[in-house]
Amino acid sequence: MKMAALCSEFGDLVQIKKQLISVISLCKERGLVHSVKWASELAFALDPLPKDELPPPHLVTEEDVQDLDAFALAKSYFDLKEYDRAAYFLRGCHSQKAYFLYMYSRYLSGEKKKDDETVDSLGPLEKGQVRNEALRELRVELSKKHGAGELDGFTLYLYGVVLRKLDLLKEAVEVFVEATHTLPLHWGAWLELCNLVTNIEMLKSLSLPDCWIKDFFMAHIYTELQMIKEALQKYQSLIEAGFSMSTYIISQIAVAYHNIRDIDQALALFNELRDQDPYRIENMDTFSNLLYVKSMKPELSYLAHNLVEIDKYRVETCCVIGNYYSLRSQHEKAALYFQRALKLNPRCLGAWTLMGHEYMEMKNTSAAIQAYRHAIEVNKRDYRAWYGLGQTYEILKMPFYCLYYYRKAHQLRPNDSRMLVALGESYEKLSQQVEAKKCYWRAYSVGDVEKMALLKLAKLHEQLTESDDAAQSYIIYIQDIFSCGEQLEHAEVSTALRYLGQYYFKNKLYDEASLCAQRCCDYNDAREEGKALLRQISQVRDQIETPSGELFVPLSDNNTPIKRVSPLNLSSFSP
Repeated sequence: MKMAALCSEFGDLVQIKKQLISVISLCKERGLVHSVKWASELAFALDPLPKDELPPPHLVTEEDVQDLDAFALAKSYFDLKEYDRAAYFLRGCHSQKAYFLYMYSRYLSGEKKKDDETVDSLGPLEKGQVRNEALRELRVELSKKHGAGELDGFTLYLYGVVLRKLDLLKEAVEVFVEATHTLPLHWGAWLELCNLVTNIEMLKSLSLPDCWIKDFFMAHIYTELQMIKEALQKYQSLIEAGFSMSTYIISQIAVAYHNIRDIDQALALFNELRDQDPYRIENMDTFSNLLYVKSMKPELSYLAHNLVEIDKYRVETCCVIGNYYSLRSQHEKAALYFQRALKLNPRCLGAWTLMGHEYMEMKNTSAAIQAYRHAIEVNKRDYRAWYGLGQTYEILKMPFYCLYYYRKAHQLRPNDSRMLVALGESYEKLSQQVEAKKCYWRAYSVGDVEKMALLKLAKLHEQLTESDDAAQSYIIYIQDIFSCGEQLEHAEVSTALRYLGQYYFKNKLYDEASLCAQRCCDYNDAREEGKALLRQISQVRDQIETPSGELFVPLSDNNTPIKRVSPLNLSSFSP
């Protein structure tokens, strides 16, 4: 019975459980441990099957019988990571299962030699220079079999991996799509495909099998493409379909909340995950990022010690320890642990990015650039690496480079205000004020995380002597700061009050000017100017009557989309 025919809707969870048990068995025979783990976690989240509902054993062909002893021997060597030895005893076998293990052993042997050579001869910033020498031979052999239509779903997956490693990405995508049609329940093929899809248009162009596992793929790819709202909707529907106990789904939702910087929600989910699976190491590096951002030093210390007790030679453990030392401002030690993580796995995206941050802290810009570039090599969708490169070139005072990298980061995170503010600053340095104003306003419109966009916009209007627009920006800025209850640096609020006081005074709006001047007296750096302005106001009030009417004259003719606002009411605010 073909696996492709086994796909079912979520209404039949018993059938899905049977399919998962079947694919676990198939993947286990072939040494595909990560696919086994994924399917096992999902199966565990579903109710157990009664004995008479268990799926029957897979059909055994005549070739399988002939290769049985050689396959069993080779698989024992494969499990001990003796890949060359496993391949040697499989070289004369003819069954599909034995052929896959033969080719997979050769592939993993090449990968192991490449990693050993990389660790032995090169520093962590020179990864990627050594190649798997077996790839070209494997491609030639698999290409011939593919042309003859002799590859099953698992071997198609391996062929796709070989093509991806050789940077033949277009061909790899086609082969992975074919693999998902041939064997829809193998998660490894879907995951590889996910790593090659660069945008939503490319995703829509793919012809994918209509199977329940496609929903897991779509949720995963939405998360990768930063389409978090869509991803969360998908995961919610999967929970409602019967996977509410799945630790995989809980971890993915936590990662999604991390990506949109909903830190409290993500932390709550990671704590729930730790309660359900206390010895889990996977995703704990992301958990440590959240603890780092919240400066939760005791919790981060506890997590680091806990993971060291479980397995101190895991990539995630090294990243957690690196974050712990970074939070303590011990950047050399932090970088050392991120280097250890990369020795364990040169394709660890998070470690490359975090190491770039540490080099930035140590003012080692050339090493930071190398680290960020390696992160992009691993995953071109990592906005943090693009943003890091922009920051690095900003330190080097190279605004054209900044603009390029910030644009890339903005394309990946179009609604992230930090990218827009960085873009605006770059445009400002390049004297492209109109573009800068657009970026600052857009940053405010999407929800300014750091509450800096309006301030920068107001200062830019001020420099361009667009006094009405500057005043409006300062008003919205002050209202925004006080309405959300956040306290910014007093210097920033006082800057706005100082400008508004002078602006109202020049426009003969003495009541408003007086209010701003009084508020200036609450801030040390603006107190003297506030007092001076109050003296000026009291002098002119004796001579001129305060005019009534509109608070503002009409806006000047420029393209910044600033709306008219009500008069600034400072009486209810306290600094």
